[in-house]
Amino acid sequence: MTTKTILITGAGSGFGKAAALGMARNGHSVIATAQVSSQVTPLREEAQRLGLNSFRVERLDLTDPYDIAQAQSWDIDVLWNNAGMGEAGPVWEIPLDLVRKNYEINVFLPLTLTQGVVQKWVREGKTGKVVFTSSMGGLFTPANWGTYVSTKHALEAFAEAMQQELVAYGIKVQTINPGAYYTGYNETMADNPFRWLDDTKHFTKRAELRKGFDDFFATPEGKMDPTEMIERMIDIVPADDGKFRNVVPKVIEDMLKAHQLAAWENRI
Repeated sequence: MTTKTILITGAGSGFGKAAALGMARNGHSVIATAQVSSQVTPLREEAQRLGLNSFRVERLDLTDPYDIAQAQSWDIDVLWNNAGMGEAGPVWEIPLDLVRKNYEINVFLPLTLTQGVVQKWVREGKTGKVVFTSSMGGLFTPANWGTYVSTKHALEAFAEAMQQELVAYGIKVQTINPGAYYTGYNETMADNPFRWLDDTKHFTKRAELRKGFDDFFATPEGKMDPTEMIERMIDIVPADDGKFRNVVPKVIEDMLKAHQLAAWENRI
């Protein structure tokens, strides 16, 4: 595998940050971007301490069209759409403005960035690769996570379509589908409904919803060590070939396959 120049969104923390540093250690040129300006300088300093001279850190706020336009002008080989956020809670009661916001951040803005990048590649006759961080939730829908995982379902559809549409141009497309790894991402997402959920107005009660989240995070499946996922990301993102869909760990892949088969017999 040749060394690549890799643009990563959402690299200020979590999977994105750890995998970005790992790919730079492996010799790739990394443009690690963070939405929050305060994350930029500390990440630059950390890369400098680690001696990663091919590690560049930039601000990329996907809600800022000027940031997107600047990023679309960079010369890269791989675009990894990793940035995202999540709204949880019952879909029959969640405020619709929060649903729209989740789609804007997780679907429409990454698609905007991706369109500009791949169209530039096509105009220049350049091959490349687009990777989307989806989720195990992109392939099934648990109660009270429907808003967030529906954005990942949408990304799955866009990615699958693009894989077919861009193959003639030598542009590859992949998804990465992490399980519920313990990075703080899912845990803070589970806090979001309690900004708006009101026992005097809503049918879903706060204590019941909190207990459901807490019970899940107390299980082994709800609190997995992220090291395995990070190591897989470091390998998958720059690779010249591989699976279109990459579910980690294997036990979650098996669960999702069983769920999708069972869906054919699901009855109301």
